[in-house]
Amino acid sequence: MAADIVLRGGAVVDATGGRRADVLVHDGVVTAVDGDLEAPASALVLDAGGCVVAPGLVDLHAHLRQPGREEAETVESGSRAAALGGYTALVAMPNTDPPIDSAAVVREVLELGAGACCDVRVAGAITKGRRGEELAPMGEMAALGVRIFTDDGNGVQDARLMRRAFEYSSALGVLLAQHCEDDELAEGGHMHEGEWSSRLGIPGIPVEAEAMMVARDVALAELTGAPVHFLHLSTAMAIAMVRAAKAADLPVTAEATPHHFTLTDEAVASYDPLFKVNPPLRPRADIDAVKAALADGTIDAIATDHAPHPQEAKELPFDQAPPGMLGLETALALAIDELDLPLERVLALLSWQPAHIAGLAGQHGGPIAEGAAANLCVIDADARWVVEPERLASRSRNTPYAGRKLTGKVRHTVLRGEPVVVDGEAQR
Repeated sequence: MAADIVLRGGAVVDATGGRRADVLVHDGVVTAVDGDLEAPASALVLDAGGCVVAPGLVDLHAHLRQPGREEAETVESGSRAAALGGYTALVAMPNTDPPIDSAAVVREVLELGAGACCDVRVAGAITKGRRGEELAPMGEMAALGVRIFTDDGNGVQDARLMRRAFEYSSALGVLLAQHCEDDELAEGGHMHEGEWSSRLGIPGIPVEAEAMMVARDVALAELTGAPVHFLHLSTAMAIAMVRAAKAADLPVTAEATPHHFTLTDEAVASYDPLFKVNPPLRPRADIDAVKAALADGTIDAIATDHAPHPQEAKELPFDQAPPGMLGLETALALAIDELDLPLERVLALLSWQPAHIAGLAGQHGGPIAEGAAANLCVIDADARWVVEPERLASRSRNTPYAGRKLTGKVRHTVLRGEPVVVDGEAQR
């Protein structure tokens, strides 16, 4: 760890607002924030001129694939992609092989993340094997620091079992996160059910598959008093339910992904499985609803749903290919490009609000002030760049944004006072 780091010449932007200031870091902690700092001669000076110095980004939803699917991603490669994208913390989803449904697998992933380029946190499965039949040992995983539980990739279909999960989560002080999909309605579907699925002859998934589970879990949150977080919302119908739940002061939060506010189901007309995701890409009206919900606070966070797959898997026919796309290195720029929001609002959705949901507010996403943990990113909000899949840090290349020109690039990332990205290059 460098003894001292100075982020020089930037504009500090955090939840308290913006101001021109240099930032001094010593031993992993911010020790001064001032207009013109006198830095020790031995300090490493990172140029932030013309850039924004912000709390590190926090991803509530990333698939690192390890253990079991290392050909697609590892904790090491995924965390490097995260750091290059400005993330200092992420929550690794439990649909690994074996799934993260026990204390032993939690320990394994935490050990793999110990020397990673970002703070790797673990989401535990709600049910054993993510099969939706029996609750996983949530208490044992919570004792190891797990704060989010989800069967992501599957929605818990059994309402009685889900009620028990809510009751246990309330007692443990943890958060349930739901993949909102009614299996019976969604069965056999591979894209959004609508005009384009009819044209293309691809079986569709109706918006009601998402909305029905949101409605059920809003009701369970009201019944039990326990909080619920809705993963990757994609439909206007479900968003309206979340908006009503918040108006009723129910303990509900929600996230949306960049692909659900940048791509429509028309992209599937190419039959390219790069555009296959779950939940599926939706029509323009749903895209607009997601954008409006991010703007008005109905949706609390942008999460990547970073889902790497090896090339051969994404070269299968559309109905056989797995859903998912990369997201960690493009999320910030897509949000800057596509959302008509001030940068401070974009950063709230990517940093301090997801940090609060994940229970990380004391370490990530907090105001940049004396005594704060030095988990920071430096963003050139005007930098123009082109997405080149072969240059991404992930082991996989399944991005639908290849060749797309984006605005906004991370220049430096500092984790626990150590520079892990300098001038856009990973240091590990």
